Amino acid sequence: MDKEPFKHLIPRKLFTIVKPFVDYDGIIHQKGGVYTFVGSDFLPYDDGLTLRFTSEGAAVAFRLQWRTETQMEIIENLEDYFAGIESS
Repeated sequence: MDKEPFKHLIPRKLFTIVKPFVDYDGIIHQKGGVYTFVGSDFLPYDDGLTLRFTSEGAAVAFRLQWRTETQMEIIENLEDYFAGIESS
């Protein structure tokens, strides 16, 4: 069974990073790359959000925290950071 969409991220659709951001682990994610959205997981006790993708056959997870002092701005404006792309 497919995972549910998260905001504009739809499972099996392709996306690219269009605005750099720093995730919960302090990793800087630059513009570019092609990612297929798989799904998301939310950890309520820590306001943790994991966005799961694949890229070139490898699993990729972007860990974010839904708090003002961390990545809330990214999560609330996710469409500014991930743009859908057409598959060829």
